Amino acid sequence: MAIPEGIAPTEAHVPFDMADAATALIDATGTVVGWTTAAERLLGYPAPEVLKRPGTMLLAAPEDAAKAVSIAEQCGEQGGWGGLLEVRHQSGHRLAVGLRVSPVTGLGGGTCWLISAIDVATIPTWAVSGSLLQAFLTRSPIGMAVLSPDLRYVWMNDTLERYGGVPRGERLGRRMADSLPGLDTEALEEKMRQVLETGVPVIDYEYRGWTMAEPHQEHAYSTSFFRLDNADGHPVGVCYMGIDVTDRWRARERLALLSEASEHIGSTLDVMRTAQELAEFAVPRLADFVTVDLLDSVLRGEEPSTQRTRFLPQFRRAGQASIHEGCPESIAAPGDAVAISPASPFACSFLEGEAILDPELDASLGAWTGDDPARTQKVREFGMRSLMVVPICARGTILGVASFVRTGHPAPFEPDDLVLAEELVTRAALCVDNARRYSREHTAALALQRSLLPHALSGGQALEVASRYLPTDARNGVGGDWFDVIPLSGARVALVVGDVVGHGITAAATMGRLRTAVHTLADMDLPPEELLAHLDDLVIRLTEEESAQEGVGAAVLGATCLYAVYDPVTRRCTMARAGHPTPAVVDPGGAVSYPPLPAGPPLGLGSLPFESAELELPTGSLIALFTDGLIETCDQDIDVGLARLSNALAQPGLPLEELCSTVVDTLLTRPQSDDVALLLARTNALGTGHVVSWDLPSDPAVVANARSLALHQLAEWGLEELVMTTELIVSELVTNAIRHGTGPIRLRLIRHDVLICEVADTSSTSPRLRHARTTDEGGRGLFLVAQMTRRWGTRYTEGGKLIWAEQDLPDAV
Repeated sequence: MAIPEGIAPTEAHVPFDMADAATALIDATGTVVGWTTAAERLLGYPAPEVLKRPGTMLLAAPEDAAKAVSIAEQCGEQGGWGGLLEVRHQSGHRLAVGLRVSPVTGLGGGTCWLISAIDVATIPTWAVSGSLLQAFLTRSPIGMAVLSPDLRYVWMNDTLERYGGVPRGERLGRRMADSLPGLDTEALEEKMRQVLETGVPVIDYEYRGWTMAEPHQEHAYSTSFFRLDNADGHPVGVCYMGIDVTDRWRARERLALLSEASEHIGSTLDVMRTAQELAEFAVPRLADFVTVDLLDSVLRGEEPSTQRTRFLPQFRRAGQASIHEGCPESIAAPGDAVAISPASPFACSFLEGEAILDPELDASLGAWTGDDPARTQKVREFGMRSLMVVPICARGTILGVASFVRTGHPAPFEPDDLVLAEELVTRAALCVDNARRYSREHTAALALQRSLLPHALSGGQALEVASRYLPTDARNGVGGDWFDVIPLSGARVALVVGDVVGHGITAAATMGRLRTAVHTLADMDLPPEELLAHLDDLVIRLTEEESAQEGVGAAVLGATCLYAVYDPVTRRCTMARAGHPTPAVVDPGGAVSYPPLPAGPPLGLGSLPFESAELELPTGSLIALFTDGLIETCDQDIDVGLARLSNALAQPGLPLEELCSTVVDTLLTRPQSDDVALLLARTNALGTGHVVSWDLPSDPAVVANARSLALHQLAEWGLEELVMTTELIVSELVTNAIRHGTGPIRLRLIRHDVLICEVADTSSTSPRLRHARTTDEGGRGLFLVAQMTRRWGTRYTEGGKLIWAEQDLPDAV
């Protein structure tokens, strides 16, 4: 059937290469108004059965009606359509045909549709190069364009038109820079000139930019260029094909960003620093303003609760960063407590453990700010427009919340941004948790160290003391060296310094055990050599018991110790050492010497006995006890270290604290290789005004005389308030010495920080405190002494034993 008179095909869309095609004409209502013989041969319908009936009767399935409407709409927009479609033959079977749909103008001015169809099974080779090839190029998902030698558009397909967001009519005949200002057109044109000159194609050239299709969203494209030549081999243009590889680019960028984050986040084992690194890394890579709020318990190094509750704990600002200097958007400074509204999504993210994305913050401003006027003002002042909140979760425990905000960035956050934020926070969360665990262990180690070392050193009136403790790991503060000053009976003072093998918490724990053992042995008033012998036995036993524990036995075995006892009454100092360096002694004039103290073996060897030496020290002498870390380094001999120590100590006029600093600064001029302990003690003497003694016969009649002598001395010292208790103490101790001892008796009173009463005899029998029964006539003496004194005890001397008792002095004295 011929096309009705007065109906003309649209000029640009006359069917070509389809002269033998089946043709039909459908009006604007979808009614078939034209039907050719070729159409009857193809589909089997004679014209009377088709004309004036709906065109949908020819479709293979009723659901294809929507596709027919879509084809009609595309024809109206683009001037035609070509492609494949299934239709129904009169016999009922389906038939795949190649269609060409073109709009035409009817007699009344309305639009009709001229449809040409060919059985795809019979399409000749020439048809492929015709309409179907054109349809392929036009509908290809790959953007394609042809540019003239002067790089002006002469043809482009639908995909490239869609990529650019600029209509085809506004781009044909123009340069790329005229219509695509968001791309680096100079670089692209340079590539095309290179292709035109050399004929060598450029494959997979990637670039980024924005187009009019999405002016606020950067995309990435992969483009290939090749030259078009005529039959004579002369270039007539350049063709380029491009695809949008934004997803691939973003995935690659995300991997690179996460790799970079691993280098920048978690550089230290500090919780606050790790949180700050997360915030600084995300700005401006992901957001314009980032805050990291952690649980207060996390910052204290405590184990956060794993139980989910509906109550919000205390949060503190741990880190924040902004594109603006000083973070003016923030309502809190690092370390400040942060108030979070229970109804806000911040709270929801923490309580539910789920990340939240709010692309348009204006729509939910009240919920985000929790009706906080200060926060609301900041949001509006800085134009906060898009926000993400991600819980900081590690090992199944939520440690806090990280917030990401965009202010200056024109594009809102997208789901891909949320995925990236979650990845960053996940990596940072592990670092935060590791830092928290380290802080907890570090705090425990420091608490152990502080509990094991003396909190305050006091030599009373006998010694002025100062010290320095410098572990190898100065930041952690845990080492195995130790020192102590222990008050003894009779106004005497013990000085101790020791060195445990190794460093760290194991060495510190071992040091604490030895220090406790020395305290216990010192309370027994043992001579220095006997104390070291008992300590050696203890170390041998500990080594045997803990041989299976790696590191513990090694820390105990080979420990060294120096123990010295100074008596301010006699000005004598008795020392013994177990593998430890000899102390330095500085006389009042500044002369430094190292006394020939017998060298005992390190603790735990049990091979040789320990020996002591006794020195008489003038008042104002200085004793310097130290560990080998002070004088030994990897590049100098110990004699060099001792010489440098002598030079540093030869300054008798310096106060002890200043002298301590001078010694450390002089000898430790480079990083330490071992722990260092230094203990300085300057001696004082108790003169005749503080000590008085009497030799008494072993006669019961002398008890009254002893009381009289003691009371007279108390009157001279102005200690009348202690007359009653002292009279009882003297009576009981002298009576015990006469009753249970032998030989002469010696009574001594010492006015020191306390009032000391001592009674010595030649017996080695130790007195025993017991509770007398109501029917006993005696046995209450030592019990009364214990009740009325500060402390009391017994120590053995070369000629026997000595019982002593201390009383606190009156406040006014």
